[in-house]
Amino acid sequence: QLQLVESGGGLVQPGGSLRLSCAASGFTLDYYAIGWFRQVPGKEREGVSCISNSDDLTHYADSVKGRFTISRDNAKNTVYLQMNSLKPEDTAVYYCAAGAHILIKLCHYEVGYDYWGQGTQVTVSS
Repeated sequence: QLQLVESGGGLVQPGGSLRLSCAASGFTLDYYAIGWFRQVPGKEREGVSCISNSDDLTHYADSVKGRFTISRDNAKNTVYLQMNSLKPEDTAVYYCAAGAHILIKLCHYEVGYDYWGQGTQVTVSS
């Protein structure tokens, strides 16, 4: 069964950190661009960060630049999103997605991704 599973979400105070993981089963992430998206109730899902499949180019939304870092560990078939200096407005359900034919300049759009995880809740609150 081909699937992505996110983990690492939780409750954290403002200014804190979390590391989200996106683990793949049934396929190899090496060949896929990976995107992290987030969604809050009543709003559209937005692209947060993504990493290309071939040369590990990365892209970040302006709202998370300098605070979030995306990386991949091909040996573990996992992509990470390190989130530092978290703010209450980062509260959302975070999803990872994998796409075999994603252009890095378009990776923050949902279109073109082949697989999606079920999401993990991140809550930033004091």
